[in-house]
Formats: sequence, structure tokens, C-alpha cells
Amino acid sequence: MNITQIIFWILSVVALFSALMVITARNPVYSVLWLIATFFSISGHYILLNAQFLAIVNIIVYAGAIMVLFLFVIMLMNLNKESEPRKHRLLKLAGAVSGGSLLLVLVAALRDTDLKHEHALVNEGNIGLIQNLGKELFSTYTVPFEISSVLFLSAMVGAVVIGKKE
Repeated sequence: MNITQIIFWILSVVALFSALMVITARNPVYSVLWLIATFFSISGHYILLNAQFLAIVNIIVYAGAIMVLFLFVIMLMNLNKESEPRKHRLLKLAGAVSGGSLLLVLVAALRDTDLKHEHALVNEGNIGLIQNLGKELFSTYTVPFEISSVLFLSAMVGAVVIGKKE
């Protein structure tokens, strides 16, 4: 067992544990913090698969921007035990049964796949490197990249104009 496999298993255990804590945490702020830990462990998996760009985007977009928005919404809603509606046991049972059914369908669908002999290229190749992505963006796809940047700029200007008070 080499160091890559050890890191993979550690990241997998962290991802599964923090994902379970997202679901089971009673405080929504703790749930968001556990979700950030899940995103960081998934970014570690991306790095192991030599996809540095996906890892960085995952950290910046999801663990950074989206989680900050979640925290703001949770803090603005001021959730507490008194305002939370009581859930009936039948509703909880229905949720558990539907989740178990989904798991059963996924296991049945993936049972006959031929993934046992497939191996991921770990730390090999140059597919996910940022350098290769940059070369493709600024050589082959220069015009679509610039058009999308103008589109994003116009969307930001439009958001400022809409949000501006008269």
C-alpha cells in the first residue's frame, strides 16, 4: 500500500464522516461547517486524480462563495428550536424508506457494471493540469472565451444597475 492509497482512504473516511455529520447535525451552522469539510476532502480527491483546476474551483466556488451564502441565509433566518416545526414520525419513516429505496436502486444499477478491472490514472498523464487548460483556452477557444467574459461583464453591470437605488 503506497502513500497515494493511504491518502485516498483518509480523504474518503473524512468525506463520508463529514457528509454524515451534515445530515445529522442539529445546528444548521454546524451542518454548513461540516459541508465545507466535505468539499475540502473532495478537493483532495481531485488533486489525487491530477485535476488541480477542479480542486481549486471546488474550493473557491463551493467552499468559499456558496458556503458563505448559506451561512448568511442561516444567520438571517435566525433558526431556533421554537420556530422549527415538529416533524411527525410517519414523515421521518417515509424519508428513511425513500432514501433506502434510492440506495437499493443505485446498488442494483451499479452491480453489473464492469468497473472492477478499471483503474484511475493517479499522478499520471497531463489531462487535468491548469497549464494545458490555459493553452487550450487561449489558443483553440480564444473567441468563445472572450465572448463569455464579455457576457459575464455585462451581467455584472446589469446586476449593479438593477441593485442601484434611485
